[in-house]
Amino acid sequence: MTVNMKSKVRKLRGSRTHGWGSPKKHRGSGSRGGRGMAGSGKKGQQKVIKLRKLGLFKLGKTQFKRPLKTITNDVIINLSQITAKLDIFTKEGIATKEKESYKIDLTKTQYTKVLGTGSLSHKLKIKAAKFSEKAVEKIKAAGGDIETFATESKDNKEKTNKETPVKTEQKS
Repeated sequence: MTVNMKSKVRKLRGSRTHGWGSPKKHRGSGSRGGRGMAGSGKKGQQKVIKLRKLGLFKLGKTQFKRPLKTITNDVIINLSQITAKLDIFTKEGIATKEKESYKIDLTKTQYTKVLGTGSLSHKLKIKAAKFSEKAVEKIKAAGGDIETFATESKDNKEKTNKETPVKTEQKS
């Protein structure tokens, strides 16, 4: 015949701690100072300010950080800005006038990408690292032309800078 076992609670009646050792241990989040934003009231605020100045305390949710692979550091220029700066570019030697069109070399500037905002009043032949699709459409629609060049990535530079080992023959 099977005997039903007594439940743990029933067995521990009369015991002050019910098997948890010290009475402080089995009390929930209140014994740990609370969950989440707990403790950030009037008195806790003073502590938070001091710790935040030291950079040791972050209150609440923290921000999402984008992966570094997705971040590009392109310096952009719009077509409207290019047409507005044509005179400046020709004075500085960045652009040259050839008959009815302008030839602009953006490799001489800090700009790396051309965007398509704005309209063109002249035919432009632009040399840059990157172009947006809209910029390419507008330049070609105005009768211009684009020229891209490949910028070296950090990985390629490291590979080219490494010296190749030279084999030396020993005479015996």
